[in-house]
Amino acid sequence: MEYQLRHYRIRAGEMDAFIDEWRRRVYPLRRKFGFTFVGAWRVDGADEFVWIIGYGGADGFAAADARYYASPERKRMDPDPARHIEAPITRAMTSVLPDAGS
Repeated sequence: MEYQLRHYRIRAGEMDAFIDEWRRRVYPLRRKFGFTFVGAWRVDGADEFVWIIGYGGADGFAAADARYYASPERKRMDPDPARHIEAPITRAMTSVLPDAGS
């Protein structure tokens, strides 16, 4: 399983709109493409949204991510929920727990 941490600074005043669009559009489409979710959080007292996403397919996270973004469903997201994101940070992560593979 491969994981990514995604940490977004959301434009001031746009958090509720972003979360609504993310829940209705991004989340279900990512699931359709085989992604799993460790969780998604709104950071208290800040315009920040953090989520951890995973993918366990043999083709790897990068290929699945490219397929997701190239899909007609993702291209039809209009307006694009990403317009609410002011500063994205994305990091690949590897578990250090001894039982992470079980």
